Amino acid sequence: MSKFNPSPTKIAALEKLADENGVIGALAIDQRGALQRMLSQGGQSLGVEGVVHFKELVSQELTPYASSILLDPEFGLPASRVRAEGAGLLLAYEKTGYDASEPGRFPDLIDDLSVLRIKEAGSDAVKLLLYYDVDEDAAINERKKAFVERVGSECLAEEIPFFLELLTYDAHLEDVSGAEFARLKPHKVNEAMREFSKDVYQVDVLKVEVPVNMNFVEGFSQGEVVYSKEEAVKAFQKQAQATHLPFIFLSAGVSAQLFQNTLYFAKEAGSNFNGVLCGRATWKDSVAIFAEQGESACREWLQTQGRKNIEDLNAVLAETAQSWKTKL
Repeated sequence: MSKFNPSPTKIAALEKLADENGVIGALAIDQRGALQRMLSQGGQSLGVEGVVHFKELVSQELTPYASSILLDPEFGLPASRVRAEGAGLLLAYEKTGYDASEPGRFPDLIDDLSVLRIKEAGSDAVKLLLYYDVDEDAAINERKKAFVERVGSECLAEEIPFFLELLTYDAHLEDVSGAEFARLKPHKVNEAMREFSKDVYQVDVLKVEVPVNMNFVEGFSQGEVVYSKEEAVKAFQKQAQATHLPFIFLSAGVSAQLFQNTLYFAKEAGSNFNGVLCGRATWKDSVAIFAEQGESACREWLQTQGRKNIEDLNAVLAETAQSWKTKL
């Protein structure tokens, strides 16, 4: 049986990323291409400078209320330097998106980066995003497993925590938001977690989706129901059993309210999750304000509604999440 037994150096870094209760309440703004598209929806592009400055505003205004922040080294380093004192830092290692020129959604690393360089940039952890379909062709998945092993070995050598973000899909389905994929999702999410919890990958924390699409859960759905409440509860229970590692939930772009309700549901189901890395659910409504009304209007939104979103989420986490140290 595998055990979660990181080095003292990694433990010290993980402590920086969590709050005083050992819960990870991290803010994610490592979006690159998606954020550029969001900022140019009004027909005018704010360019690289706009993306960099927006990240700085979010970091400056919201990290006083978050345990840590996830940024990208391409646009986010200035934002990392204006984060609140005491807020931990995670940096992404992967290029944005995936290679669409061949099947498999293969990841790629940022060309001029290494784990050593991420550490030297002041990061407390390394984040890698992997698109994974547990049922895809074995040759594709073997390549991905070797890829994760290499990053895990680098993180082990540099004694820096390795956060692996898993985004699931089905190679034969275009739409991951519909009912057809919702039926497959518990299997996809939980088996991917089981695979990458193996010692060979040297992962310290899994950043994962919830194992169901809450829009299709009885009591949450506005239309078609894919899972009864009991089936959804079982999916969360199986997820908790699929790993011995700390795991945190990503918000996947859902509304702040639905994400909070999801965390309560996870807790009621018996999930022993250890926090969140929450991105768009916290700050996405400020993007249009920044693009159309400028910095001061954006800052005002972040200081009021943005702060409320994080403080509300923190209150939910205090009632639902467990300390990552319970996994030691």
